[in-house]
Amino acid sequence: MLVAFSAALIARPERYVAVCLEGIVLWAQCVLPALFPFMVVCALLVNTGLAEKLSSPLAKACGVFKLPRTAALCFAMSISSGYPAGSRTVSQFYTSGACTSDDCKKLACLCSTSGPLFVIGTVGAGLFGDGGTGTRIFAAHIIAVAAVAILLSLTGKKCKSSALPPADKRENILYESFYGSVSAALTAGAFIAFFYTAAAMAHDFYILRPAEELLGLIFDENLAAATAAGLIEMTGGCAALASSGSPLAVPLAGFIVTFGGACVILQQLSYLTKCRISSAKFIAVKFIQGVLCFLLLLIPL
Repeated sequence: MLVAFSAALIARPERYVAVCLEGIVLWAQCVLPALFPFMVVCALLVNTGLAEKLSSPLAKACGVFKLPRTAALCFAMSISSGYPAGSRTVSQFYTSGACTSDDCKKLACLCSTSGPLFVIGTVGAGLFGDGGTGTRIFAAHIIAVAAVAILLSLTGKKCKSSALPPADKRENILYESFYGSVSAALTAGAFIAFFYTAAAMAHDFYILRPAEELLGLIFDENLAAATAAGLIEMTGGCAALASSGSPLAVPLAGFIVTFGGACVILQQLSYLTKCRISSAKFIAVKFIQGVLCFLLLLIPL
């Protein structure tokens, strides 16, 4: 696949260099402004030890759902900033000793959300031309993610995580927090640019044809093609759905936003695999959450 990707890039540079630039512009305009500030905040909260103080009042509430004491804070960070900030925070909690691997498995399912700036602003107002549509998608998205994650947590064992360890007495906490956030934001941009280009190649060379044919058994041709593209790169898929004008475009956009597609899922797994989380199980949970979001959006207002 990598050889084929390289060959296509060499064969048609005028096409795919421009597409890659579109992906970079998409990241710079829609993702970076929403992602970077919250990543800095998350890093500072963990590195300074403030996360422990903020999570303490909600520890008992999290315990009712058999969630780690840090779950409420991590979930708030995730829904504020979006992919992949929640997964990055889970990884930070694991490396700091705040959460065990079993705790992180529960947190990974809960703290895997998009943010309001992207869903309401970019998808709703920008792509569908209606902020209310974005609000509806965001609400269904959060409900689906939280419902599935809490149900899985309640069927599992109670978390035994202790309080967060004290923050290291370092003089460069501010630098490390900003440097780590810059690195994470640039990595997210690289993922988006790469998979945005890969999605264009997959469309040009009919690689997505099997997925389109399968989806075509349920949806019309345009919806099937748009949804298949969204399975690779979320934003491009939502844009194609919005342009279709179909009444099923909004529920399918909700599915894509919640599932994430290959681009978003691999961004999250780049952090979560450090916590010894199974990739296959995580992808299965994201798919279930996506289907639930789709069903919620089918309900008429």
